[in-house]
Amino acid sequence: MKRGVARIMAAALLLALAGCGGGWNGRLQCAPYAREMTHVQLKGDAASWWAQARGRYPRGSVPRPGAVLVLRSTGRLPDGHVSVVRAVRGPREVLVDQANWVPGRVGRAEPVIDVSARNDWSRVKVWWAPIHDMGKTVYPAYGFILPTG
Repeated sequence: MKRGVARIMAAALLLALAGCGGGWNGRLQCAPYAREMTHVQLKGDAASWWAQARGRYPRGSVPRPGAVLVLRSTGRLPDGHVSVVRAVRGPREVLVDQANWVPGRVGRAEPVIDVSARNDWSRVKVWWAPIHDMGKTVYPAYGFILPTG
């Protein structure tokens, strides 16, 4: 019985550290990492950044280096996710730097591809380092927040 409780506690701790919310200021979360890398002054859950950026930062569907890609909240990503565009490889592919996509690590220059029907970055697939390939899940995205300055 003790082992079962210990496993549940360990899993709960990992889940708490693995989120993309804004409550903890460490690099294990995507939002504080993106804020540090871009100086975009938004806080809270990653998915809330899109609405917070309205009227404060330009937003759009065309990537550029330094932009923040904002993924929507889903059952798999209850807090959403944000990553920072490092490079644009083409109209449907970018390389991003991101924290905690793979729990507990910072990924650098990882591909994200646009799989939306209208090429508007509203649906994306993200590199999954543990298998060295694109993940199979399609994630809904808001678009890109463009830092100013």
